Amino acid sequence: MPLVTPLPADTNAEVAKMAEFFNETLGFCPNSVLTMMRRPRIAKAFIELNMAVMENQGRLTSSLKRLIAYISSNITGCRYCQAHTIRAAERYGAEAAQLENVWEYRTHPAFSEAERAALDFAAAASVIPNDVDDELSERLHRYWKEDEIVEMLGVISLFGYLNRWNDSMGTTLEAGAIDSGEQLLSRRGWNTGKHI
Repeated sequence: MPLVTPLPADTNAEVAKMAEFFNETLGFCPNSVLTMMRRPRIAKAFIELNMAVMENQGRLTSSLKRLIAYISSNITGCRYCQAHTIRAAERYGAEAAQLENVWEYRTHPAFSEAERAALDFAAAASVIPNDVDDELSERLHRYWKEDEIVEMLGVISLFGYLNRWNDSMGTTLEAGAIDSGEQLLSRRGWNTGKHI
């Protein structure tokens, strides 16, 4: 049972219109946004931030951004965000080999060295205390421009917010997200946990 019940999607017409962004990303408006709608300015600010962070302006692809978000969400333990990010990675064209082997990214041939550096960054920036060090910084700069590193940290930071929001709220997972979690993550121990 969630801490706070999500509102119906049509509660605030302006926010509902903005939330159509998620129909492309996930195929539905997430319950997290429907909970934020209890304070429309929070929902609007979150949607604007999400759209800005997920906008592609360099070589960082939509699918890699979602894999970065997945690694970050897995590190923090938010099962709600794990299901959403793996679903979005799949919807944005992540290769099947990457989806199936995301936790073997350091050695699996489906990942390039640039992708490995980005995913290592996601893992290191998501732990407390922060584990981003000089060696990782050097690797990131070897493969990515500074503007692209900003995009990556934007994703990691956005999901830091979402991981805390959804885990604290016990946000109920939507059917599509459950399907993606069961299909792509259950072999690694994923389940809905408190998000049912």
